[in-house]
Amino acid sequence: MSRLLIVHHTPSPALQELLEAARSGASTDEVEGVETVTRPALSASVTDVLEADAILLGTPANIGYMAGALKHFFDTVYYPCLEAKPQLPYGLYVHGGNDVTGAVRAVESIAAGMSWKAVRPPVAVIGSVGKADLEACWELGALLAAEIGELM
Repeated sequence: MSRLLIVHHTPSPALQELLEAARSGASTDEVEGVETVTRPALSASVTDVLEADAILLGTPANIGYMAGALKHFFDTVYYPCLEAKPQLPYGLYVHGGNDVTGAVRAVESIAAGMSWKAVRPPVAVIGSVGKADLEACWELGALLAAEIGELM
């Protein structure tokens, strides 16, 4: 069975909505053979990444950057996973009050340094979460699951 790891920092109701939408998409009935494992960024481990076949990252944009919790995750897993997980498919969703550019750029830069491959552009949400944002996160979860699972 393939494993999709969701690593997130979810301090707000808006991010909780995005996480739930992504998790729902990852467990769609259209894809079989994928186990979804969800870990808060501060408790996700090297083992979690080494056992993953794809990873979905979720973060708020804080002061123009990813959450410190997600940065801590990257600091923890970078060297142990650098050569062990090249080409790991990944996705990203980011929520911010007025700008998410810096957070997206930072995550993409680290992911590129790890040689991970984005399966689609990030879901970037500014302000209130709308139906289209939830659908985009659902699709992101489903796309990552389809990348590593069996389509029905």
